[in-house]
Amino acid sequence: MQKEPLFDLAILQAPGQLPRPAPAAPKSKPSGRKARTVHASVPLAPWTTVPDELIRDTDWVVVSSSGGKDSQAMLSYVVRRARALGMLHKVVVVHADLGRVEWAGTRELAERQARLAGVPRFEVVQAKGADLLDRVEIRHGKLKAKAEEEARARGEDPSTAKVAPAWPSSSARWCTPDAKRGPIRTLYTRLTAELAHLGRPVRILECIGQRAAESRQRAKLAEVEINQQASNGKRHITTWRPIHGWSDRRVWREIARSRLPYHPAYDWGNRRLSCVFCVLGCTSDLVNGARRVPELAASYARMEITVGADFKAGLSMREIIRRAQVLEAAEGPAARPPAGTAMAAIVGQAVTAKYRRRQEAVYGLPV
Repeated sequence: MQKEPLFDLAILQAPGQLPRPAPAAPKSKPSGRKARTVHASVPLAPWTTVPDELIRDTDWVVVSSSGGKDSQAMLSYVVRRARALGMLHKVVVVHADLGRVEWAGTRELAERQARLAGVPRFEVVQAKGADLLDRVEIRHGKLKAKAEEEARARGEDPSTAKVAPAWPSSSARWCTPDAKRGPIRTLYTRLTAELAHLGRPVRILECIGQRAAESRQRAKLAEVEINQQASNGKRHITTWRPIHGWSDRRVWREIARSRLPYHPAYDWGNRRLSCVFCVLGCTSDLVNGARRVPELAASYARMEITVGADFKAGLSMREIIRRAQVLEAAEGPAARPPAGTAMAAIVGQAVTAKYRRRQEAVYGLPV
């Protein structure tokens, strides 16, 4: 049974927000699972959407960094505002390490970006146990056992049971909560414990580099909202998407302004950076990955055979590898493009040249 809070709930609301009424008793679920309730102290909605007010009112500003261009631009923007407010000490950068399935050097780059930006604290989290490929195999085993059990219950031959695809997809992105969201919440737990002496729920502002221009689904996301699933009686999590309305051009201009280095995969032609082979990635990104990291592509192809399903609906890893091999045969091993190629394509040669010169002058990075 949930205990009554030991403090006045009105005190816990953000400034300007009316006290939240006690939640209604949860309805029973047919599945038998216990319905999740939100602690009564958690606000229904953020009290403000003004960036500087969000930073002032929070105890921690946690910037999630994949090492990609969007999180890099977001990092620069958030740090600039926090520094102007004299609150850079609140900022923590967290990178969810995906292991062998992400581009080489990503973790190191995310740390370097944070350090060069002047962030005092960088954290790395990682899912325990199996990585993404191993989880696909484990998930396939569970789905297969379930399908066979249901077939037996219907009096059918279990060997003919249709097994649901084990790979992540746009409609079943189980990889994100498993590999990123869950591990990052372990950091929230630690940060909350560090400020337990406050005697109230710790306020955490989680900054995520999702943009409306990426997909119709992300376009529907709110720029600021309460993360009720991650909040509880000890911590209140507000989600802020600082660059939600930004265009590609604005992202690259922010990177140019910041002088922070970006991942070379963009110069190779990638549009996004996360897993080398992301189910949401465009075909050109996937083929580029197969050319640059052929041994990882081969591991994905072997897993397709193990689980009996293509990596991506309508596009198998075997086909991605074939297309990569055709390009290699026609063009030969691709030479690494000049640094700054991706930026120049969006914001022009003049801005890019200035960015490169300032990198050398400020950070001592090679031009």
